[in-house]
Amino acid sequence: MNPLTPVIETRQLRKVYLEGTEAEVVALQGANLTVRRGEFVAIMGPSGSGKTTLMNLLGCLDTPTSGTYLCDGEDVSTLDAEALAQVRLHKIGFVFQQFNLLPRMTALENVMMPLGYVRMQRRQRRDKAMALLEAVGLASRAGHRPTELSGGQQQRVSIARALVNDPPLLLADEPTGALDSHTGEEILALFKRLRAEEGRTVVLITHDHHVAEHADAIYEIHDGVLGARRAGRQL
Repeated sequence: MNPLTPVIETRQLRKVYLEGTEAEVVALQGANLTVRRGEFVAIMGPSGSGKTTLMNLLGCLDTPTSGTYLCDGEDVSTLDAEALAQVRLHKIGFVFQQFNLLPRMTALENVMMPLGYVRMQRRQRRDKAMALLEAVGLASRAGHRPTELSGGQQQRVSIARALVNDPPLLLADEPTGALDSHTGEEILALFKRLRAEEGRTVVLITHDHHVAEHADAIYEIHDGVLGARRAGRQL
C-alpha cells in the first residue's frame, strides 16, 4: 500500500435508521473525514451525537446508507459480511472501554488469539505476542489471567492484542472510560508513543474534552454532523 494513501477516507458518509418510515433517524449526515498514516486523531461528542454510529462504520461493524469509505485504500462501503470480517481482522485493531479479554486465558494467550485466524506456527504466534506484551510493558505479567491484572494492565493487554495482526488502523472506543485518571493518562501516553515511535495510526472515540486534547487533531460531532478538523493540544 502507498504510504501516502490515507488510512481512513470517507466521502459524504451517511447512516439512516428505519429509512422511509415515520420513525426515520438520520444518525450520520454526510461525514467527510481523512486520517493519514501515523496520525493520532480524536472524534469527540456527547451521548447521542452520532459518534458511536461513525465508529461502527469506521470499524466495519456496520454499513453506510450512502457515501464512500476507503479503509487503507480499499472501498469497504458495499462489502458483504464475510468480506467486512476480513477487513476487521487484517486492517483494524479494536480497543474497547471494558477491555473484552477472555477470563480463562492468560495475557499472552489473549494477545495470541487473533493470530489463530492466520497461517502462522504456534511458536511464531507466541514470540510475536510476547514481543507486543514487552512493548506495552507487560512481559512480566504474560502468564497472568485478567482477574490478576489491574484495569490499566488489562487495557495494555487489549492494546497489544489489537496490534498483533499489524493493522494499519487502531480504533479505540472510550479506552480510558473504565480507568482512574492517572491510569488513563498512562494509556494515552502509550497511544502517543505508538504513534511517535512506531508510526501507528490511532483513532480515539471519546466524550471527554481532556482525553481528546491528547490527540494531534480533533473532530467534534453533534446531531450526526461531523465538524471541521482542529489541532489538539498534546497534553
